[in-house]
Amino acid sequence: MDQHTLFNAFVVLPLVGYLTGAIPFGFLIGKIHGVDVREHGSGNIGATNVGRVLGRQWGILCFFIDVGKGLLPTLYAGHYLRTVLEVAPGSPMLFSGQMAWLLVAACCVLGHMFSVYLKFTGGKGVATSLGVVLGIWPYFTMTGVLVFAVWVAMWGTWRYVSLASIGAAVAFPVGLALLTWRIPAWHFGELVPLFVFSGLMALLVIVRHRTNIKRLLAGTESRGGKSAPARPEAK
Repeated sequence: MDQHTLFNAFVVLPLVGYLTGAIPFGFLIGKIHGVDVREHGSGNIGATNVGRVLGRQWGILCFFIDVGKGLLPTLYAGHYLRTVLEVAPGSPMLFSGQMAWLLVAACCVLGHMFSVYLKFTGGKGVATSLGVVLGIWPYFTMTGVLVFAVWVAMWGTWRYVSLASIGAAVAFPVGLALLTWRIPAWHFGELVPLFVFSGLMALLVIVRHRTNIKRLLAGTESRGGKSAPARPEAK
């Protein structure tokens, strides 16, 4: 990479990814309704708590927006890097290209978790991580399909969104390894940065769910199948 490309790849695009990921859409949706979602339900700004506090339709809207703020910067970064590095779609980038791509993806997720707009607080990063996964084609995207099946199965069995999210996070690096083993064109040695990132992303999601884990162990975690609490009065 020349100096201009390096600056764009390792400074500009990650910064855009962070600032985009940091936009607290769940918080903003609550404010539109005169409610600070951080003061109700689980206190989280993510889609699950938005749905509990404001209603399912707003939770679904928040979910898709949070997915988008991880997906769009990651997709653009991949397109930019493949263009400047002259890498064919579906072919693995050099390690430097993978590192730049993953840095943008990481900044999107970290922006959601530690938003500069909310004094470096934020959500758990599950929806934004899903957007990042969908944006890293084909490796994370195909793995994400398998992991989504895990999430659906766990949620359908136990009805805990948090437990399903934790299970999906753990399953992600395992799923990536299985696909790499089964797909001849994928080689472990060429995808080391992706494996490291998948493990770190899973660990971060689990750490951000530590309060949910405590509630699960104590039997006090809210089930997704229960009706949402009554909407609080607008302030």
